[in-house]
Amino acid sequence: MQEMDDSKYNEMDGEPEIIQAEIVDMEPVGPGQWREVRPVRPQRRWRLPAMLFAATCLSTLLAGRQFGGDGSGLFAAFVAGLRYAVPVMTILLCHEMGHFLQAWRYGVHASLPYFIPMPISPIGTFGAVIAMEPRVGGRRALFDIGISGPLAGLVPTFIFLVIGLQNSTYGVPSPYGYPPLVHYLATSILGPIPFGQEINLSPMAFAGWVGLLVTSLNLFPIGQLDGGHILYALLRHKARKVAVGLLMAAVFVVVWNWESLGHWALMLFLLFLIGPIHPPTADDDEPLGIGRIILGWLTLAFIFVGFTPVPLRYIPY
Repeated sequence: MQEMDDSKYNEMDGEPEIIQAEIVDMEPVGPGQWREVRPVRPQRRWRLPAMLFAATCLSTLLAGRQFGGDGSGLFAAFVAGLRYAVPVMTILLCHEMGHFLQAWRYGVHASLPYFIPMPISPIGTFGAVIAMEPRVGGRRALFDIGISGPLAGLVPTFIFLVIGLQNSTYGVPSPYGYPPLVHYLATSILGPIPFGQEINLSPMAFAGWVGLLVTSLNLFPIGQLDGGHILYALLRHKARKVAVGLLMAAVFVVVWNWESLGHWALMLFLLFLIGPIHPPTADDDEPLGIGRIILGWLTLAFIFVGFTPVPLRYIPY
């Protein structure tokens, strides 16, 4: 998901993250000459990421109880929870490891993923973040790190969505909204949607739905979201005006359609808090190549088929 700046001191674990230093040149030097000192990257903390990962596993397991059927027992609810929690955690883990491994490949320090549990929500999680320094790598590193998360997460998302839709049905109107991609896959697998009915997703298909939602949100080309990394790598300093314009447009659309889109107010507040402007890389002039440019625009365009403007809606009965 979104990458946060990693400063010299990290208070996320409740204690300062100390950066040591090492002497690079150990040879004797003459009077008035100084030896080069290079900072050593901080050790990655694992306790808080591990605790948040366990808490998110539990919160998604609890969210999956909604697929327990007619309340036929605790074991049935537990199994239904697993059928949702395992796929959705796999999707989130693949997404974050896509970022982490690319950061490791380019020598950009990144923390372990910080998963965000949401036990009171129907999906059980708000995704995950990793802390990294986007100014360390060049333009190509920023692009590869930013795009690898969504692409890595989409692989299990499509797998779980296709398999899960084969066990889904049509029925009474659902409280969830569906993006165009889910409608297309559902009609391809289950046939035309009967009049007055909607898709009732199985636990695994619902995990795929969550994967599409999380990926689409992260691909919005604003600030240090994944889409913000990709857009800055594509347009460099021109991306700032685009990101600010898109954020202002999003505010206008939400306010104008407050009754149906007011639930995005918190997301917009977080984007303002983080800031819509992406910092420069260590080498903005590094060429991307035509392949990365095409892949970047195609990935950003995924928003149009994977995003759900009204993911949760009220259904009168």
